[in-house]
Amino acid sequence: MTSYVRKLPTGFGRLWTAQTVSSLGDGVSHAALPLLALTLTRDPMALAVVAAAGTLPWLLFGVLGGALVDRWDRRRTMWVTDAARGALLATAAAAAALDMLNIPLLAAVSFFLGLGGLFFDTAATAYLPDLLGRDPALLERANSRLRGTQTAASGFAGPPVGSALLAVGRAVPLVADAVSFALCALLVRSLPATPRPVPQAGESLLRQARAGASYVFRDRLLLGLALRPAVGNIAFLAVETVLALFAHDRLGVDGLGFGLLLTAEATGGLLGAGIASFLGRRLGTGTALTCTALVEGLAILGLAAAPNPYAAGLALAVCGAGMGATMVLGPSLRQAIVPARLMGRVASTSRMLAMCAAPFGAFLGGWLASSYDVRTPLYAAAGLLLAMTAVTATMTSNRRVEAALRAAAPAGDPDPAESRDRIEEPAV
Repeated sequence: MTSYVRKLPTGFGRLWTAQTVSSLGDGVSHAALPLLALTLTRDPMALAVVAAAGTLPWLLFGVLGGALVDRWDRRRTMWVTDAARGALLATAAAAAALDMLNIPLLAAVSFFLGLGGLFFDTAATAYLPDLLGRDPALLERANSRLRGTQTAASGFAGPPVGSALLAVGRAVPLVADAVSFALCALLVRSLPATPRPVPQAGESLLRQARAGASYVFRDRLLLGLALRPAVGNIAFLAVETVLALFAHDRLGVDGLGFGLLLTAEATGGLLGAGIASFLGRRLGTGTALTCTALVEGLAILGLAAAPNPYAAGLALAVCGAGMGATMVLGPSLRQAIVPARLMGRVASTSRMLAMCAAPFGAFLGGWLASSYDVRTPLYAAAGLLLAMTAVTATMTSNRRVEAALRAAAPAGDPDPAESRDRIEEPAV
């Protein structure tokens, strides 16, 4: 007999390719939009408006967006959203070519791109478990690949490409991003159909949205999974707010050196995403999540105490590895245990909590650095991450994870808690 591990379905390859292309476009626009704004104004508040506009949809419509996704066909939602984002960027490119671009228009583009991201990301999160049959092991492998290529495309390749294209012309990066969305829409439209969520008769959209949020807050495991990125965003934004100043004043690095520090963090993120499934198999998902949280807190503590750029780069790489593994394990578990009819609302509620927490972290980092010292936000962030680790350890324990997986398994299926180790044997 020859053993083999279950393979990801063919449709996943198309989804993976689509999201890689889209992530590359996101990286291009992530660099190009702020630089475009900088060509139009030097007013810091105007630049902040463009940056903040992209996060507003999650704050305003996060839970309602999830409720809509739970009513709509997920595949259609994805390709229509990306087609609309491509058309939006094509319009902005035309405005740039005609020298009609301005800050209000850029802010509007940023807002509607963020709104499209809300619907696309939520629908993709809900579509993936349907495509993979809600198999926990397959979900971890799939999310590991998606997270790794997203980091590589949007974190490594996209920003320098966006900066280079902007040097050719103001409209060029917008055109490139529009093309990426159009290609993504075509690929997603070719994906296999999955069952459409069955609407609950007599329930209003607002009531369905409240039901999704309530589902998260009443389930200790889901609440623990939601608290991780929410508290993590407070800590990481506190660090990010002062990181450039810390690198310059305390480590003595220039702009190139700061870029290398960020590259070290992204490299660690790729490694963490790659080993997430291994950690889940060896330690159990709950214990692995606790360990990655502990690693993140200790790494930020090491960054605060770093005596030189090399130690700081190592600390950022270790922190990135913890974050990368967490961002594979957490969503994979959520996708395996949440009922399909609630997936959009649960995913959007969790993401909204994380997005709402980010501004508090930025404010905290700026206030602590101004009131005390540039290292203080880093020590505070480390303390916050370590405290969060202690609080959520029991909420996301192996015992809770295995119980939730058993409860989510269809009748007659093998124990899903063992599925990560399952080997299928073909007939010979």
